[in-house]
Amino acid sequence: MAVKAAKAVRKKPATPAAGGRRLRIRLVRSLIGYPANQHAVVRGLGLRKVGSEVVRPETPEIVGMVRKISHLLKVEPVEEP
Repeated sequence: MAVKAAKAVRKKPATPAAGGRRLRIRLVRSLIGYPANQHAVVRGLGLRKVGSEVVRPETPEIVGMVRKISHLLKVEPVEEP
């Protein structure tokens, strides 16, 4: 029997939802004493130190990450001109 090779599947890049809304996400609490999975979420968002800030598109993936560590963050929508 011949075994077929699996094709690589490419994911589409995440696109902002509902007209391109963006979120400003700021880390306002220290990660000391919190589980490693929450540290990983913070790093996945691109945050490093307390007070660091990033702007990310409002996608389901980002919203889920924010919900998981909402007790450590301050989140507000970005007003675009």
